[in-house]
Amino acid sequence: MVERTGLSGLPLPLVPVVVMDTETTGLNTATDRIVEIAAVRISDGRADISSPFQELINPGLAIPAASSAIHSITDAVVADAGDFGNMMPAFSRWTGNAVVVGYSIGFDLAILQAEHKRHGMPWTAPRSLDVRHLVELVAENLPEQSLDTAAAWLGIEVTDRHRALGDALVALKVFQALLPKLKQRGITTLAQVERACLKQTSRRHGETRAGWHDVVHPARAVPADVSDYARIDSYAYRHRVGDIMNAPPLNLPGNSSLASALGIAMRKKVSSVFVDPGGGHDQSGILTERDMMRAIEANGASALEMPVSKLASYPLVTISAAEFVYRAIAIMAGRDFRHLGVTGADGELVGALSARDLLRQRADTAVLLGQDIDTAGSTEELGKIWTGLTTVVRALVGEDVDPRDIAAVISRELRSLTQRACVLGEAEMESRGKGSPPQPYAMFVLGSGGRGESLLAMDQDNAIVFDKGEPGCADDLWFAELGTMVADTLNDAGVSYCQGGIMASNGEWRMDRAHWREVISRWLTKSRPEDILSADIFFDAKAVHGNGRLLDELRHEALRTVQDAQGFLNAMQTRAGDFHSPVGWFGRWKLEGDRIDLKRAGLMPLFSAARVLALRHGIAERSTPGRFEAARTAGNEASHVVGDLIEAHKILLSAILRQQLRDIETGEKLGNSVDPSQMSGHDVQQMRWAVDQVPKIRDLLGLPTLG
Repeated sequence: MVERTGLSGLPLPLVPVVVMDTETTGLNTATDRIVEIAAVRISDGRADISSPFQELINPGLAIPAASSAIHSITDAVVADAGDFGNMMPAFSRWTGNAVVVGYSIGFDLAILQAEHKRHGMPWTAPRSLDVRHLVELVAENLPEQSLDTAAAWLGIEVTDRHRALGDALVALKVFQALLPKLKQRGITTLAQVERACLKQTSRRHGETRAGWHDVVHPARAVPADVSDYARIDSYAYRHRVGDIMNAPPLNLPGNSSLASALGIAMRKKVSSVFVDPGGGHDQSGILTERDMMRAIEANGASALEMPVSKLASYPLVTISAAEFVYRAIAIMAGRDFRHLGVTGADGELVGALSARDLLRQRADTAVLLGQDIDTAGSTEELGKIWTGLTTVVRALVGEDVDPRDIAAVISRELRSLTQRACVLGEAEMESRGKGSPPQPYAMFVLGSGGRGESLLAMDQDNAIVFDKGEPGCADDLWFAELGTMVADTLNDAGVSYCQGGIMASNGEWRMDRAHWREVISRWLTKSRPEDILSADIFFDAKAVHGNGRLLDELRHEALRTVQDAQGFLNAMQTRAGDFHSPVGWFGRWKLEGDRIDLKRAGLMPLFSAARVLALRHGIAERSTPGRFEAARTAGNEASHVVGDLIEAHKILLSAILRQQLRDIETGEKLGNSVDPSQMSGHDVQQMRWAVDQVPKIRDLLGLPTLG
């Protein structure tokens, strides 16, 4: 049995689990033997009770009558069974790298360890959880902590008690029933439940004194270093499609001959050309070298005179030049393509991308994020993306990739998760007989997800705009139900509900265009604190599904209007300047507990100031560095000050991201605070420099300096 690493941040329902139980000759873990072992798998949140593991074992000594009276296993029953040494390799292969779960599993692990030693077999303790410990976390006042009592409390029927498979099945049902109760207490990941169990010191010490195995041990719960995670080629996560595409695109009229297409392809040394719409097609097509060869093989020399519109493939599949390269790799690998069109911000073709351009990339790690999300067919499958995302992020941090690029990758996948949740929600609405979307709509992500600056402590900020309809009308209720499905799907996949209710399931964030215009107008004229906050994140919004023009029109109108809303802009810049340094007397950190809230003390004033500058100058850019740069160009802002603020933003993102990775593994609740004692001296010095730059935003915005 081997332990599984890399699962720490996975939502508990999606952790690969084997629920096991043993029956033994007695209760002495050092001398007694196993006579039966059984287990049931849980994979992707589903229990497979139809294919359990169940084996009798001949212990090589007489089974005491008192033990047989409990489990009904006698010497005669195991007479023809194999011994432990013959059984264990098969069980180890069957369990694989799953987390081992059981009721009072410390006893089973201890006796397994003794059996391994007795048979000269190496022992590595698996990553494990004790269901009894979990019961104690959520119901510490039960009269006793037995499996029967726990099952009765949860309304679970107990059958075939005191046989390994029967007890394993009951333990499985109790485990699954506890998961929502743990979630209500904020315990949602494997590392978090391990952390909670580690705090049960009296329970653990008592079990250890009784000879039981320590179930959750910090050295097993936390991987040692980045080598426990996937190694990836970070190029695809640091570069955009526009960096490697071939431009300008080669477009041919549909009536061009194949001979002319061949000639151009050979002269330009390209493997494909684009074909302008025509011949009954309303979208561009693509003619690849394979298409050309097939046409000649099928038609001989006469193919050279055929129009390319008859030979091209439609429609052309495209990708934005602003997308990361890993996304292009995922599309090509997932759809078995060798060519993609590349579009600019206006949707027009600006270049071409071929498999040859990507030969230096490793498709396997890129597909980990891109293809998996885009093809996920269930909430469970989407939930697995969280572990993949964390693994990629950890590897990118290990390669010192710019934290702004890492945040952009996280944001891209948050938007993809939201988009896929919409697709799954629409399919579920169809299956419920509610039909397809009743009118055009756009789902959009706000705040850091829209800016491209999400880190791992993400929650969901999303909203819907649809074409027309009053609040509470039939169409609005359809979108309300969809919004609820999306929110539930994201929450179950690891992206928590927004505590402030900024979700499309909330009517305040789900309206038709006319009502959105009214609300935005109110934000810009009333300028109440809650209006400022709502407008702030709206200006960061980015459409992820549906008709994105519905959002773009609203956002562009708001950008034009806000420049005349001086009271609103003044309120925004006052809010941006309302922060306090985390550095106190004599240069000492002002800690809250043992941490510094870097979002409140640094990131928030930075991205708020950048947003104010963007709105003041009518800049459509969303990212904080992009807004600072554009404002510097448009408004002659102090160049060195802007440069320092951009660098400070980068350093603070890095500090928070690295802390979040540490917290995922130790089961801490993710947030935006950092513990300086866990940082290197160099990193602490950088963080100190960064927070010292933040007050410069007051000068940049024309605000008075606070004493």
